[in-house]
Amino acid sequence: METGFWKSTTAMLAMSLTMSQVARKIRRSGQQLCLLVLDGEQYEQAVSRGQDLRGLARDHKGEGRKPPRLCHITRDRVSGLGINFTPVKGEKGCFSVSLVPGGAAEKAGVCKGDHLVWMNGAAVSDLTHSALSRMMKKCGDHITILVIDGESEKNYTQQRMPILPTMAVPHDLPYRARTLHLVSGPEGFGFLLRQEKVPSGRTFHVLRRLNIGSAAERAGMQDGERLLEVNGESVESLTHEEIVDRVRLSGQQVSLTTITFQGLEFYTQLGLSPLLFIEDGTDEREKESSVSASAAEQSPQKEVDGSCKTRHCSLQKGPLGFGFNLDCSPQGPGTFVSQLAFGGPGQSAGLLDGDVVMEVNGQNVEGKHLEDVIMLVEKGGHFLSLQVMEKTGYNKLKQTETPTRDVSDSEQEEDKYEISSL
Repeated sequence: METGFWKSTTAMLAMSLTMSQVARKIRRSGQQLCLLVLDGEQYEQAVSRGQDLRGLARDHKGEGRKPPRLCHITRDRVSGLGINFTPVKGEKGCFSVSLVPGGAAEKAGVCKGDHLVWMNGAAVSDLTHSALSRMMKKCGDHITILVIDGESEKNYTQQRMPILPTMAVPHDLPYRARTLHLVSGPEGFGFLLRQEKVPSGRTFHVLRRLNIGSAAERAGMQDGERLLEVNGESVESLTHEEIVDRVRLSGQQVSLTTITFQGLEFYTQLGLSPLLFIEDGTDEREKESSVSASAAEQSPQKEVDGSCKTRHCSLQKGPLGFGFNLDCSPQGPGTFVSQLAFGGPGQSAGLLDGDVVMEVNGQNVEGKHLEDVIMLVEKGGHFLSLQVMEKTGYNKLKQTETPTRDVSDSEQEEDKYEISSL
């Protein structure tokens, strides 16, 4: 048995998997892949003798080998990152870990005596101690490292196997892709799929405008998340129409793998696939509900701040119009709702005085002048679709620099981005 490398991730035995499942594991590995293989003759001999191939894999792995750990450390105000690296005497590019007891690194899953393998996307095997120290100084308040215990490192070396982030157990990673399981309601899944372009020119498939009480909202979908997979199939090479077809052909149930904009940036900067460490959205929702219920019991006077949630309001013009005015303030956020008529279409649709208007009929208007927004409203005729957010929540959102769109106004005028309601 030998270890073969292709693109340079996880050693795996694929006998119990279908071809599509094996292909999915390979795609999710990104740019790093490590395969444990048998040549044809050895395979035929093992099968003819009735050998357990899983047993062969376990024997090759050995008893003492543990997987590496991918740890994300956030600087503590008092003790800093809580970690130092010391060169291992006589071994070039090998550094052992020393920790501040109870410090940030220890809390993030790093253990005393661990060896450092990788830092912020770069292998340390060719680094001097001074170069590593310079990297540490530039890391700011966060650092992501790959570490492994000394005995396991020896085992990997003896087996001539690389130690890669794709083999790792994640600890305290700030972002994880999630698989959301949606069951369609009377009005479908209740979200928009929109193709958007970022300033770099890359195009993403973005989940937008969740309907209140929809299947998408119940599954935990967040406005602005990037779509990565539909029913386990990567959408990276699919067109907008192909993705829409796959969702609709799924029938009443569909599984979507998503990640936030910040999460995608995090993995891109590390040179890793965002599909490496996927959480099940259903499990996470159950945990959140349990934590929320517990917190409510302990602090019944506190209410969950929902001001940062976007709301989708659909209106039909009445005899006196839509029942609200639009206004703007040079000192505040863009266009907002004012003079909401009591009992009018606007109030009935859920609009509130002061709501910031983010989209009109599917088009982002955050950077547009008031006159342009009014023209878009009038252009829609007797029907109007708005995406809005309470002003306090909008201000909080902008303070944290969470992007609500990736397309500049000029780009949006020049390019026709595809939008589908699902």
